[in-house]
Amino acid sequence: MTQMMHKISQRLIKALCLPLLCSLAMPCATSSAAQEAAAPAPAAAPAKKPSANTAKAAPAQPAPQSESKKPGAKAAGGEHAIVALVNDEPITAYEVQQRAAMLAGGSIGAKAQENFKAMLTNPKTTERLKAILQEVIQANPGKSKEQILAAFEGRKKEFALSMQKQAVENAKASALPGLKKTAIDELIDEKLKLQEAKRVNAQAPDEDVDKIIDGIAERNKMSKAQLVASLGGDLGPMRQRIRSTLSFNEVIRRKFGHTISVSGKDIDRFVASSAGSAEDQTELQVQRITLTMPAKIDQAAVAKRVKEAEVIRANFKGCASGASVAQGVAGVKFENVGKRRAAQFPEPTRTLLLNAKDGEMLPPSVGDGDVELWAVCSREVVKAEDEKRNQAEGELKQKDFELISKRHIKDLRTDAQIEYR
Repeated sequence: MTQMMHKISQRLIKALCLPLLCSLAMPCATSSAAQEAAAPAPAAAPAKKPSANTAKAAPAQPAPQSESKKPGAKAAGGEHAIVALVNDEPITAYEVQQRAAMLAGGSIGAKAQENFKAMLTNPKTTERLKAILQEVIQANPGKSKEQILAAFEGRKKEFALSMQKQAVENAKASALPGLKKTAIDELIDEKLKLQEAKRVNAQAPDEDVDKIIDGIAERNKMSKAQLVASLGGDLGPMRQRIRSTLSFNEVIRRKFGHTISVSGKDIDRFVASSAGSAEDQTELQVQRITLTMPAKIDQAAVAKRVKEAEVIRANFKGCASGASVAQGVAGVKFENVGKRRAAQFPEPTRTLLLNAKDGEMLPPSVGDGDVELWAVCSREVVKAEDEKRNQAEGELKQKDFELISKRHIKDLRTDAQIEYR
């Protein structure tokens, strides 16, 4: 029996490790989603004309700031305790805890895995597994080996889950306290952003927030339900962060968008300092006609389709006739592909398109299961210098936008009444 217990305990060590470590991978996905929610604000657009409601809105007259108590002070009353007041709006201990967990993100998952591995290699774990097995044997006298192992399986899972939970709790206990002040500061800024957006009637609607969240889930290859689960079952913290960011972006556009401009000299310096260079690229306006092959492909079938393609090409009189010449032939599909960079086409199609004249259709080419006819309608050369300058202008405006945003939130903090508890 002692030998059997030793073998079983060794197998359990291996069996416990992989499933539980895999289950701890989710916090890493949480980190990715949370980081996307904190993405930089989009480049500033020209200021919109304020609405009538905005024009009539009276400026707020907040009381002088009061920060007599230090942030991070322990609040009484548990999760519902008020940690800070921002212009009389509360921030609770629960909100701080949630935000700290979001900020910790993948670090909690990594630390939990590290803790769990340490538990698995601890001799006490082996001893505890042996003790559990002994308890199961004593509680099931006269049972077969298979029945004992089946009963032991349930106890093993309970033991494994308790280890997992302890590993995660220990990771949180070590990571969250250091992030508490950062979490409070973020929540204060978000309160101020939303208050300012409400004052000037610039709150982001729910549908805009939902679009961002759906995009985050899609980029992380999750369903929305999976995203919610990865965030601990609550989208509230992420929704608030996204809403405050979108709303404050609109505030900055309305109030300061007209002041954001970049001079030609600034663009010249930026382009000159950028490493690397790109070649000029040609953008082609193209159409495509596809003739599908029959299910059974042989030489005669291919020859017939190519001949039909040649007839279509002969009747082609420019891109205006592209759709009409494709009509009347079975298994033919016309596509107005639109503009595409030449680099997007595979060879030899790319070279043939570049060498074709505008309004010319290429000879038919036999592909994988179809015959294709490409037509060039027009072309435009996009100069690398122009593209680099447009990119430089966008980046410089983005920097100005972010700088103005930081200054404005700093001014709001100065004028706000902030009380730490």
